[in-house]
Amino acid sequence: MCFIQPMDASETTFGDEAGKLPDDLRQQISTTLVEQADTITADTAAIFPYSGGEELDGEYCQRISRLLTEIFALAVRDSQLDSRTTYIADLFRLTSERPLPIERLFTFVYLTERRTLDELALSEAIGVTTEPWPIVGQIVRRAAFNVLAAWTERAQLEPGGGALMIDRLTTLYSRAMFDAVLAKELDKAGRYGHALSIIMFDVDRLSTINKAFGYGVGDKVLERLGILMRTYFRQHDWVARFSEDAIIVLMTQTDPERVIELAERVRHTVEERLWFTDHVTERQVPVTVSAGVVNVPMSVGDVLDPDRLVAIAEGAVEASKKKGRNRVETVDGTPSIQTRLPNF
Repeated sequence: MCFIQPMDASETTFGDEAGKLPDDLRQQISTTLVEQADTITADTAAIFPYSGGEELDGEYCQRISRLLTEIFALAVRDSQLDSRTTYIADLFRLTSERPLPIERLFTFVYLTERRTLDELALSEAIGVTTEPWPIVGQIVRRAAFNVLAAWTERAQLEPGGGALMIDRLTTLYSRAMFDAVLAKELDKAGRYGHALSIIMFDVDRLSTINKAFGYGVGDKVLERLGILMRTYFRQHDWVARFSEDAIIVLMTQTDPERVIELAERVRHTVEERLWFTDHVTERQVPVTVSAGVVNVPMSVGDVLDPDRLVAIAEGAVEASKKKGRNRVETVDGTPSIQTRLPNF
């Protein structure tokens, strides 16, 4: 058997601060989105057909753009989305008509987020020159995450719909989903100049566990590890199964010291509470993880290749294992970043 002992609520970290923001500010943003829906829809739909891959017809793009703008307004107002609502069901149906690849849906959501912020920036009450503006940006970016998360949950309700987005064993996001997210989040970080971080956790000696105790035990370890990861990270962090024995986490707008502390706390919790029983000897066998942390302090106009960032995280995990496993290795310095001209 494989167990993970329960944690006290006080041991979790990174609360969902955006959920505590003033309701009147959310209502004001939502109302503005509804009022400017025609402009946001038209501008987004005009750009999207040429944003990569197969060109899509304008009428189809208009329908998706209008629906996304309405969903953004709903997500802002309520601070969350129910995947069972008619809005999300309609979005899933529309994206299934072509079908629309995950990467292009992410692009559409990202473009809607950008146009939404551009339009809100002009507001005299909540625009870029006002005191609430940093919170406004946070609310809109969180809404984009909620849209994608709700769409993903909806896809899981459809036969075979969630196969490419959710890892069945850990119930975390899949590698394909993570790759799509990472590219967009790096682009956003370079546009707005906010920091992001990656943590990669690798189960120590998982291949040995599989050989000695059977793949069923190894699978149970990964399943329980997925449960633990969902407990520790924020709602809007992207936690995915990266490979057979690795889980990767993407965190945006982060504080480097807190990320390192969090990685260490997860590592310690796994060591203390995740174990399985050797039924031959009836002893408890502990499970440990090695982790690599990469903190990236992006500035406006910076460009960082996603594959480069992931490779740095893999290198940090490898260094952790070479130094004895069951430890956290942090990359010193900033990964190689190219600079582009800012978007105006």
